[in-house]
Amino acid sequence: MKRVPLTPDDLRGVFAVPPLARRAESGRRLDFGENDRLVHHMAAGGLTRFLYGGNAFLYHVTLAEYEELLRWLSDFADDHWAIPSVGPSFGRAMDQAALLRRHRFSCAMALPCSDPRDASGLEAGVREIAEAAGLGLILYLKDEGNFGPDKDKGLDVVARLVDAGVCVGIKYAVIRPDPAQDPYLEGLLRRVDRRFVISGIGERPAVAHLKHFRLPGFTTGSGCLAPALSNGLFQACVVSDWAAAEALRSRFIPLEDKRDAGGPARVLHAALDVAGVARMGPIPPFVSELGETQRAELAPVARALLATELESRPSGETRIGA
Repeated sequence: MKRVPLTPDDLRGVFAVPPLARRAESGRRLDFGENDRLVHHMAAGGLTRFLYGGNAFLYHVTLAEYEELLRWLSDFADDHWAIPSVGPSFGRAMDQAALLRRHRFSCAMALPCSDPRDASGLEAGVREIAEAAGLGLILYLKDEGNFGPDKDKGLDVVARLVDAGVCVGIKYAVIRPDPAQDPYLEGLLRRVDRRFVISGIGERPAVAHLKHFRLPGFTTGSGCLAPALSNGLFQACVVSDWAAAEALRSRFIPLEDKRDAGGPARVLHAALDVAGVARMGPIPPFVSELGETQRAELAPVARALLATELESRPSGETRIGA
């Protein structure tokens, strides 16, 4: 696992946002054998950045599970970025910060919350969490009210946190009908160097974000299933081959449509399972698992994307997992 602090140059690339496999027995305990299989599959497709957050249901992880997760992430290969999340509440984040300080992670991501908050209060809280953890934070901007109802004040707070080195990156995940038309993102980029901002909603808006806003990278959930395709999409954007990027993006849309319709995290969890990448097991409450009919409808979509992924790899590199 890379242990040096994350810099803007390190944001150039694709960040996988994987789910976490759990055992059906033993009270849904984390299954690190199957999680290793998934990591090996993603790494075989060229991904080296692994961000564990919403798709891993870290909103609902217990403190004991969190400590197990940190130990596992600490053993990642030396060329891999292993990034855990903290929060979403202040109290939970401070408890987790004490555990994070025991390891030398490059950074952590602060999960967004929907509790009562305002810009000044969040600024103070984020600074305190970062200090307690002893590392910089990636901020997850999921809607325009992340830092309270005053959008301009909130964006000014984000800029101050970047300038102070408290925020080392921003996962921008505000959904728009047309991602190329986004006044809020434009306002953010007037205050913050675009090198700190990555597209945070998967392949659907990634090409538009990298083309029109020149963002340096993007996060992917579906790329956990098809990492080489996701990495290829990024490389096409780097050389401004937008036609190739759009063609690769189109490969992901059937699964992205399923995720948008059924819940991004729960559908991704099931997709990796039905495609045979890893035995993902159950997911924790408060989210229900897909029913058998939904899994049956998902299976051909997930398997088709995986088949395209494996066909895209050099001959001999078609294994799944470890």
